[in-house]
Amino acid sequence: MPNTDHGGRVISTILRHDAKTTSYKLALIRAINDVAISYPDIGHSGSSVAVPLTLLAERWIGYYWPFVDPNKPILQGSVARTTRGQNQDMGFRAALTALRISWETFSGGNTKPSDGFLAANELRRKENTDQFPADLVTRFDEAKTSIISALVEPIRYAGPGDWSVFQRPTTVNELAGLQRNKVETIPGAGVRDRCLIVNTELWQTFRSLSLWIEALCIHEWCLFIEKRQRNSGTLDPIKRGDVYELLTDQPSNRRPLTWERNLIDLLIAEGHVFTCPWTQKRITSRSRYDVDHVMPLSVYPTNELWNLVPSDPEFNQRSKRDRLPSLARLKQAQPHLARTYWCYLQSSSLARVLTKDVEMRFGSINSEITNYELGVTAAVVRFVELVGDARNLSRF
Repeated sequence: MPNTDHGGRVISTILRHDAKTTSYKLALIRAINDVAISYPDIGHSGSSVAVPLTLLAERWIGYYWPFVDPNKPILQGSVARTTRGQNQDMGFRAALTALRISWETFSGGNTKPSDGFLAANELRRKENTDQFPADLVTRFDEAKTSIISALVEPIRYAGPGDWSVFQRPTTVNELAGLQRNKVETIPGAGVRDRCLIVNTELWQTFRSLSLWIEALCIHEWCLFIEKRQRNSGTLDPIKRGDVYELLTDQPSNRRPLTWERNLIDLLIAEGHVFTCPWTQKRITSRSRYDVDHVMPLSVYPTNELWNLVPSDPEFNQRSKRDRLPSLARLKQAQPHLARTYWCYLQSSSLARVLTKDVEMRFGSINSEITNYELGVTAAVVRFVELVGDARNLSRF
């Protein structure tokens, strides 16, 4: 059994006592903490876990998004002069600002501090890229590349010395040759992806103490920025409460899910019957329905297809809202979730997206197995339970 007491001390020391010139170390720990509860089938074998740097970079896009508002940028550390003569506090500020401007130009309307999470989750899905302007996809790739370069610094200097907590990132291909039986890799990682290796003790600590680590990351980040702003002589320094609001803003879905709804409507027109997993009401051609997120966007901002199910609109909007289902509700919902996934598999377009999304999230499920929809349902239930328990979230 891994020693989470020791792991907790390592993590708290990095957050509270490590020397910091930027907020990078705080963002690194928060990102690992989020990833650790995002892949329920990883980390049970006692092996270390290889986390692609690109996955951590996507989390950083969400965290740092509110701090690169072109109209009100918020410094994240000491300002250094770049080779181009610019004053920068973050090596990726220019690239992330360009992404934010491009996203807001594309999406229009009101903006939220948490829009970076939605942008990252939409743009990371390769099957979605043809829905977006080419320059937006380019800005996303450039921002990730710039952040990945910045990630090496906090990985190297976390703890008392160089590479003392984490080893030098290595590619999946190199891991396969050196440590195949000792390291699990996050689903979807490419053979050339550089990865951060998290040892089993720390991985289980992130799983067991996720709520506490999240709270401490945010608390220390608020204090760090407030202190930096105060020491910088800024005329109107930002307060920790304002930083807290930016770091904890909850995403909301402003994509209409038209593509998914049109294909569900087509399945209904062909005679397939969906059932709301929460109320057991049948959804037919004469029914109104919502495309509901099993895992609410405010909890986990993703439109992956396993997370989208037709549901009773009145219950969704008035009772479920942004809460997770209880274990009892999940057990009651399982056959209806399985039926929904089975229906998706009857559409070639939905089947392609579902199997890809499941492969990227739950690497242990083979799309060729018998009763595939039951395997997906069981994985989704495990995921909901993992996140709900780890973050002590409200249930219905």
